[in-house]
Amino acid sequence: MISLNEEQQLPALPLASWEDTQATLHMWTQVVGKVRLKLCPLVNHFWNVPFYLTARGMTTSAMPYFRGTVRGTVEVRFDFIDHKLLIETSEGRAVTLALKPQSVAEFYKQFINGLSELGVAVKIWTTPCEIPNPIPFEKDTVHAAYDAEAVNKFWRILSWVDQVLKEFRAGFLGKASPVHFFWGSFDLAVTRFSGRRAPERPGADAITREAYSHEVSSAGFWAGGGDIQAPAFYSYAAPEPTGFAESKIRPSSAFYHRQLKEFLLMYDDVRTSASPQATLMEFLQSTYDAAADAGHWDRHALER
Repeated sequence: MISLNEEQQLPALPLASWEDTQATLHMWTQVVGKVRLKLCPLVNHFWNVPFYLTARGMTTSAMPYFRGTVRGTVEVRFDFIDHKLLIETSEGRAVTLALKPQSVAEFYKQFINGLSELGVAVKIWTTPCEIPNPIPFEKDTVHAAYDAEAVNKFWRILSWVDQVLKEFRAGFLGKASPVHFFWGSFDLAVTRFSGRRAPERPGADAITREAYSHEVSSAGFWAGGGDIQAPAFYSYAAPEPTGFAESKIRPSSAFYHRQLKEFLLMYDDVRTSASPQATLMEFLQSTYDAAADAGHWDRHALER
């Protein structure tokens, strides 16, 4: 795992410099992620679906499967150093696919064939999630870019953020999520819980109801998109307590986005600061403080 000290600089990664690659990689992760969704038992808040950062990329972790009477596990790993996708089973068998410029349709075909070759039979819903105008994987010849250097930079950023979020998570005694990468929204996140159930959300779909069944303060990193055309850190409270949006947040470059209902801190403001880790920790702590105080959390019981 890459760990950056104060003398090393985080890489710049403007969204415009790799937007086509980001869109393609997003769809590839959804292809793999939907297999994880299918194979793994449901965990509260859909914690059974995200990926985890590794020393070379990210992984599904071990997933159960059946091949006839054989019960085994299969793991899928993205290698963003040598740019390969590895599918490995507990039976000692493996398939390796190259990560290169290719359409989502071609990636989907090769990936499903690789699983089949290993005896992992799985049928997934092939329509992407959480994006506008989704194209089924097997029909998507639009997204086909792969800039290996940009993907490696993105992974290096994620690796650094992963470690900072884990340090931030360690100070909380209450229920908290792992630090995990959601392939639907394409972001790395960690979530703290007050311990209280949240009010019902009228009209919410099943995924939203499960994800936000309890009061949360959540923070993470996002590559950007839509109105935010640059990578950013975010933090929000759900349900949002009265006064949260007006809270004084640090550092001074952080701001509240009225449409997203989140506090944002642009990645470039962090990477160019005198101490990126201290700057990010300041944002994470102050936004959590705002959520916990405005929401009247029992902080004495929940924190170290």
